[in-house]
Amino acid sequence: MDDDPARAGVRDTYDRIADHFSATREYAWPEVESFLSDRGGAVGLDLGCGNGRHAEPLAASTGRVCALDVSRSLLDEARERVAGSDASQAVRLVQGDASSLPVATGTVDLAVYVATLHHLPTRELRVASLDELARVLTPEGRALVSAWSTAHDRFDADEGFDTTVDWTLPGGERVPRFYHIYSPAEFRADLDDSGLEPVEVFVSSGNCYAVVADGEGKAT
Repeated sequence: MDDDPARAGVRDTYDRIADHFSATREYAWPEVESFLSDRGGAVGLDLGCGNGRHAEPLAASTGRVCALDVSRSLLDEARERVAGSDASQAVRLVQGDASSLPVATGTVDLAVYVATLHHLPTRELRVASLDELARVLTPEGRALVSAWSTAHDRFDADEGFDTTVDWTLPGGERVPRFYHIYSPAEFRADLDDSGLEPVEVFVSSGNCYAVVADGEGKAT
């Protein structure tokens, strides 16, 4: 993880802004709540868990949750949050890389991978992370994947592109964060080129979303 400067840069950025970032991320996304509302399982995975706001509802739908993030400071925020919730015994916090998951093959029933894919700095790493998600899902497992999209009002583009988006800390310091902004067609193409099987692909609130399954055995 430390050997790749680009990935280390993402980690260091979120270590730097973790406290303020967490304070602005109180509630689970409606799309996550909707995805989880009629699903259950034994094991959950919150990939890019941030401050743990989605680990809590995921724990309510599963018996155990692996909440993984590259930022140790965000994991500290998640630890504090989860400790005071009903999910405290169900959630295990792990520092790790989305493109190389420390999770056994075929063990995850439900996964949430939101607002994280777009931080990986190359297409190779993004598709590798989708492959890893496919690897860890059970045959009946499902995951929700999201990424920022050109469909958002703040962007004026038809094709995907790399950019930085500043995070402004109290006092005015601006910290740049890497993003790959997906076009909806590109998002679908990366899903199709991975080991995942798209079940439903849609745009909501300017983000690309997909409900996906392990695509083992899908047509090539």
